[in-house]
Amino acid sequence: MSVLPSGEQHVLRSGDAEAVVVEVGGGLRTYTAGDRDVLDGWSEGEMAPDVRGHVLAPWPNRLRDGVYTWDGAEHVTPVTERALGTAIHGLVRFVPWRVLARSADAVVLEHLLHPQPGYPFALRLRVGYELSAGGLRVTTTATNEGDADAPYGEGHHPYLAAPPGLRVDDCTLVLPAATRVLTDDRLLPVGTESVHETPFDLRAGRVLGDLRIDDCFTDLDRDADGTAEVRFTGPDGHGAAVWMDASYTHVQVFTGDVVEPPSRRRYGLAVEPMTCAPDALRTGAVRRLAPGESVTGTWGIRPL
Repeated sequence: MSVLPSGEQHVLRSGDAEAVVVEVGGGLRTYTAGDRDVLDGWSEGEMAPDVRGHVLAPWPNRLRDGVYTWDGAEHVTPVTERALGTAIHGLVRFVPWRVLARSADAVVLEHLLHPQPGYPFALRLRVGYELSAGGLRVTTTATNEGDADAPYGEGHHPYLAAPPGLRVDDCTLVLPAATRVLTDDRLLPVGTESVHETPFDLRAGRVLGDLRIDDCFTDLDRDADGTAEVRFTGPDGHGAAVWMDASYTHVQVFTGDVVEPPSRRRYGLAVEPMTCAPDALRTGAVRRLAPGESVTGTWGIRPL
């Protein structure tokens, strides 16, 4: 049997729900609840397209020119988005993750990121997926295994599925964010603005129509436990919510207008919990992990 592009497939089941977590990248390939696709995922015969389901570490989103300075030293990482000249979504998207624990409804994967040119730090990364009647819970922990402080940011990249026969245009998005990150023509941050009285004020929810979004948002409204929730629903009210704890300060939303092939465009909405803004390695707005220090974040997907 030939090797699958995403490696070993870890199938989780709980009641009528099923999720598939993959070895390559430690990401989430599919998630169904009953007869509904919660995620716009990909087939086991494909390489993960358009960053679908990926873990984004040790930085999410874009880094300008692949260059940043940390504690006085300049580091240069490979430019992985040639068209815009950026290093995008970290270093662990196409590496193998080993299984630490496994049950019928849960799996914990680990990857030890060794020092390398551009990121000379050692990080132990663990991501756990747990499926239940209430949805899918994802817990990510990073530990600095080196002997110097390390910069760290993290995110995840699920695409929520539009209902069968419909597109993102037909769905309602509730996005509890007061601030949008403004970007230049390379999609790199240049400032922020209030969403008030702009097309990006989605706090009360609206049908997306032809609105194009590939933007990062912050100042999220949260409940008493510090949880923020983004809701994406079809005309019948069915859909999914992505929730995130207080460690995820930003969320990127992407309506899928430039994914390839064009036949896939606007059939899934990427909702990406992130612990920092784009270009945070360069601006320094990332977590500083001391040697031996760990940090954990939790988010999840809840069918509606």
